[in-house]
Amino acid sequence: MEEYAREPCPWRIVDDCGGAFTLGMIGGAVFQSIKGFRNAPSGFNRRLFGSLEAVKQRSPITAGNFAVWGGMFSTIDCTLVHIRKKEDPWNSIISGAATGGILAARNGLPAMAGSALIGGALLALIEGIGILFTRLSAEQFKPVNPVIEDPSQLGPPSMFGQNNYQ
Repeated sequence: MEEYAREPCPWRIVDDCGGAFTLGMIGGAVFQSIKGFRNAPSGFNRRLFGSLEAVKQRSPITAGNFAVWGGMFSTIDCTLVHIRKKEDPWNSIISGAATGGILAARNGLPAMAGSALIGGALLALIEGIGILFTRLSAEQFKPVNPVIEDPSQLGPPSMFGQNNYQ
């Protein structure tokens, strides 16, 4: 079974950073539109305007935070691929833990440890689910052993590929 081929590392970082930015922008727009609608003064037009203002003000911030996380994660992942000379789930797990720890560095050592633990655990969960789905989907493509019947009971082969049983 052929594995998903990833892009080479310098482009992977840019691609993951852009994908994370897009995901943050879409998710932030949905979340901020609901939040802005709820927190706006009463009246439908005011609520729509409040929703739009919240999206314009806060979605780019969320998208930027996602892009920083995605870029840092990919950079650490590519560094680990280069150092370890192999791509496996451990790279992603270690990258998630390191990214969580580095991004929480301004909040002190306990926050770093907690964020690193959560980042590593989340990536381990994601990688584990990915491996599980790969194994489950591989089962359905496993070749089936053909059932070999006793050839003496089949009769002579016919000219058109079908046996004429009489």
